[in-house]
Amino acid sequence: MSLIEALGNGTRLEILRELSREPKYVSELTEAVGMDGKTAVHHLSTLEEAGLVDWYMRGNRKYYRLTAAVELRLAPPPERTFVLQADQTEPEVSETD
Repeated sequence: MSLIEALGNGTRLEILRELSREPKYVSELTEAVGMDGKTAVHHLSTLEEAGLVDWYMRGNRKYYRLTAAVELRLAPPPERTFVLQADQTEPEVSETD
């Protein structure tokens, strides 16, 4: 899946916004975004496939975190500029990684 396809869904954008604040486990994301667990896992899987998120275990919880910084710049006509760029980020290291 392309980066544009992955970002072309409002729910996935909401998930990315939540993860930009801090890593979260699925239950936290479902509460924050307002969806069921199965739907959240589907969207997280899509974001992981696109290289935007990964996960780590802390105890028995699976936490998701951003792995790329996404910059989206849009400009109104006449420039018609559209730039979409994702760069790798340095993941936070936890004691259980």
